[in-house]
Amino acid sequence: MTIGGVEFDLKLTFLIILGTIVPMLDRYRHEIFSEKAYDRFFYYFIIPILVIWLLFREPASEYGFRLGNWKEGLLWVGGAIIGMGIILWFFARTPDMQTYYEKRAYAEVTRTIWLNGVEMFGWEFIWRGLLLFGFARVLGPGPAIFLQAVPFAFMHLGKPEFETLSTIFGGAAFGFVAWRTGSFVYPWLIHWFMVSFTMFIASGRIG
Repeated sequence: MTIGGVEFDLKLTFLIILGTIVPMLDRYRHEIFSEKAYDRFFYYFIIPILVIWLLFREPASEYGFRLGNWKEGLLWVGGAIIGMGIILWFFARTPDMQTYYEKRAYAEVTRTIWLNGVEMFGWEFIWRGLLLFGFARVLGPGPAIFLQAVPFAFMHLGKPEFETLSTIFGGAAFGFVAWRTGSFVYPWLIHWFMVSFTMFIASGRIG
């Protein structure tokens, strides 16, 4: 589409707007369910999947909703659990992390793990699924990997400073894994582990 001599890619423009508006709705606490995790599942998974199916009329597999290269994916997951597990073992014990996360871990371990998984499923699908693969079609994988990490990083504002500053790199790393494997599933598994492990260490349930 051309407006005033400027050409706009409609799908790319729509993805940029969606990737901006949806996090704003989340941040302004437009609640639908009694649990924040379910709200985020709705905003970051249900809305994007409906966009893909009903508006774009494409299979979700084109946006990373598939197992992809599962052998490489599991290697990335295993390596991340070991590497990030060591880093978080020390980092999650810092005062800022303890203050922030000990209030957010539920009393029941299984409930914490379940809700983290639900929430991270949505988060990973919109960034490392919809936006990553959508941006890559027009811009190529390199720019897409970093661009999808920008709104992801801004969604961490309010968390401990060092964690927030690291998220542009962490988000890009997740994007790289998603692109390599053709799936958002493996970044989801890694992120799910990192959030849950951090909560358990910061709240004193591990170590």
